[in-house]
Amino acid sequence: MIRYVNEMMGNNETILLRSRRHWFALIRLTVVELILIFGIIVIATLASIANPLMAWTFLLLLIPVATFIKDLLVHLNHIYVITNRRVIQFSGVLNKNVIDSSIEKVNDIRLEQSFFGRVFGYGDIEILTANEIAENKFKMIAGPMLFKTTLLNAREMVGMDAENGSSNMGRSIPQMIKELDALRQQKIITQMEFDQKKAELLQKLK
Repeated sequence: MIRYVNEMMGNNETILLRSRRHWFALIRLTVVELILIFGIIVIATLASIANPLMAWTFLLLLIPVATFIKDLLVHLNHIYVITNRRVIQFSGVLNKNVIDSSIEKVNDIRLEQSFFGRVFGYGDIEILTANEIAENKFKMIAGPMLFKTTLLNAREMVGMDAENGSSNMGRSIPQMIKELDALRQQKIITQMEFDQKKAELLQKLK
């Protein structure tokens, strides 16, 4: 999936953050399979001790194990990505589904966390456009606060890039560099990305 994500990036598009659903989401998805696996192991073990011919009952594990592997692959292939241009949701094991929203069109970002979400570090994020219709929903995402902060910073960077073409460009570039440095300190962008963008901005002042 990581290779597929990288192939979806456009020219000069940089990934700022990758995230997945919290492991609680995987447990909720596979709780029935886990109970069946445990139950079959216990019953098959007791049955085979009583009668060695009943060892075949371990074959019943194939069904819940197969469905567990399927659900695990679904979980691992559900990825949320923020770039300097878009916020993207990737899903699908064989057939891929990609939903993305342009950063500049993001009007609002809603974060919902339950008590357990705050304790264990997961939550739901909803991205809204100007007409308040949800463009993208991120259920039980891990590290929702970091995700929201990164998205807010990315939206601000898009706004600064738009100012880059205005008549006040020279005046706004120092502030843009400060914002870039803040992103670097938060480890949202790398030192190399900061140096490259800073050089581009300084070049425009000449």
